[in-house]
Amino acid sequence: QVQLVESGGGLVQLGGSLRLSCAASGFTLDEYAIGWFRQAPGKEREVLSCISSRGDKTTYEDSVKDRFTISKDNAKNTVYLQMNSLKPEDTAVYYCASGVIEECTDEYDFWGQGTQVTVSS
Repeated sequence: QVQLVESGGGLVQLGGSLRLSCAASGFTLDEYAIGWFRQAPGKEREVLSCISSRGDKTTYEDSVKDRFTISKDNAKNTVYLQMNSLKPEDTAVYYCASGVIEECTDEYDFWGQGTQVTVSS
């Protein structure tokens, strides 16, 4: 059974940092790309970052590319999102999802349950 479980969210002050984890089971991360997304209340879900199955290609949404870093540890079957210089507008539920091929595309099929990130000013 394919499962993705996010963790690492919480409450942090303006300018603080968090590292989110996305632990996969039922498949190995060297098979598919993994993406990170977020959804704030009243807003549409937005894609933040993606990492290819081999970890050699990454993509970032413009508003986070200088602050967030995606990485993976295939031995732990886990993808991370290091978030620095957090702002109140980063407050959202953060999700990871598995892609359908090795490379990052617009298609994702399995999703985690999400982890809440709240940034206070």
